Amino acid sequence: MLQMYIQQFLDKGFKIKEFSKGSVIYEPGMKPRFVYFIKKGEVRMVTVNEEGKEFIQGIFKAGQYFGEPALLADRPYLAYTIINKHAEIIPVSKIDFLNLLKEDADFSMNLIMVLSNRLFYKSMMLEELASEKAQHRLETILNYLFSDIEPGESLKITRQELADMTGLRVETVIRGVKLLAEKGFLSLKRGKIIKI
Repeated sequence: MLQMYIQQFLDKGFKIKEFSKGSVIYEPGMKPRFVYFIKKGEVRMVTVNEEGKEFIQGIFKAGQYFGEPALLADRPYLAYTIINKHAEIIPVSKIDFLNLLKEDADFSMNLIMVLSNRLFYKSMMLEELASEKAQHRLETILNYLFSDIEPGESLKITRQELADMTGLRVETVIRGVKLLAEKGFLSLKRGKIIKI
């Protein structure tokens, strides 16, 4: 559905901006001016602690958008958004985004669903971070990620990203994934995590 909106933006003359891997789109403290629609590529939203460790707040892919919570609340950004894979992104101004919400009930409903899913994810992760049990954290995030794919499909996520999403070390994630495979929770094929 969102690809249709991306095409509408292009038809109306909105410009695509290209970003190379590692580029930062915005960072904490910046004033929001746009909602960003991804035509191609991948973006991660992260907070960084004092030691420089990233904690992934979300990963956004082609056909998705990001940056709307701060824009709608008129608050500064709290996280960094960093390009994971070369990206083509359409920045949509606040006025154009608000007009889309007013004029298109389907898009407004989609936004409610997107925000609800993000709120659910953040609530789930806060509860997990309060738990010291690494295996439980890993199992919870995998269950959440598996809900978006079919049995037999692999997760399009690295061990490092899993570590950054759970606040665990990569070595802990690697051991935990192997243990979950031995228990039959998932399967491993050529290093890929497969939903059973």
